[in-house]
Amino acid sequence: MRLRLVLLGKTRNPQLRALLEDYRERLARFAPVEIVEWKSTDARPPVLEEARGKGKAPVVLLDAAGREFTSEEFARWLARQLNSGQKELVFLLGGAEGFPEETKKQADVLLSLSRLTMPHELARVVLLEQLYRAFALLREHPYPK
Repeated sequence: MRLRLVLLGKTRNPQLRALLEDYRERLARFAPVEIVEWKSTDARPPVLEEARGKGKAPVVLLDAAGREFTSEEFARWLARQLNSGQKELVFLLGGAEGFPEETKKQADVLLSLSRLTMPHELARVVLLEQLYRAFALLREHPYPK
């Protein structure tokens, strides 16, 4: 399954950008991964269909009110997605303002990384790290220990 992360707005912090690239490279050992940064931070509903793409991939929208997982639960959830037959899974991360309710209602899954508040650029790194950790857990790679 291909993973696509659609990020609204640019990652401006060079240290966080370096971490994003590091985890993208690590994750690419387990699955094809694409990171797309849109200049626009417009989070209105059309953004969901654009993120979904032509293949109508499921969209996981990151939101503070979304479903929370432990790392192990997230790995099991990801395994179910991998076994679903879908060719692609899209993660949509907004800017500092998040998403309007109308956009959230159209997402296939709402995911929360934490009940803690964090800068949206840091949330991008946390998501990539958790995706890498999930694949490592599923492949019994020593990283998660």
